[in-house]
Amino acid sequence: MNIVWVNGTFDILHTGHLSMLKYASQLGDILCVGIDSDERIKQKKGESRPINSQYFRKELLQSLFYVDKVYIFESDYQLTEYIRMLSPKHMVIGDDYKGKEVIGADYCENITFYKRLPGFSTTEIIKRINNVK
Repeated sequence: MNIVWVNGTFDILHTGHLSMLKYASQLGDILCVGIDSDERIKQKKGESRPINSQYFRKELLQSLFYVDKVYIFESDYQLTEYIRMLSPKHMVIGDDYKGKEVIGADYCENITFYKRLPGFSTTEIIKRINNVK
């Protein structure tokens, strides 16, 4: 079985996410997505995040045609353990992680850096919403 792994926050699902998930799903038979827990997002992005709860984000991702399984992780260790357990053939990571440590890279065969679509960022979407009067 050819497993593909993608992970991230997926707080406000947008076209950039969908494009990456569609691409990743074409690399194998099963697409597994890891999402940061609410507490982990608060620690990384501040108290105002996430916008959507981990359960909502998981349910939304699981409803997508491209996604087969969603895992919630609370730590780097738990993320690594999911990847180790699944031993994916491919990991698809946003290209902003080039040159950075990719957690779980030791447990997959291939890492693909996906070029992010310009103009699609959850942080930018939140800024635009906050500026609307």
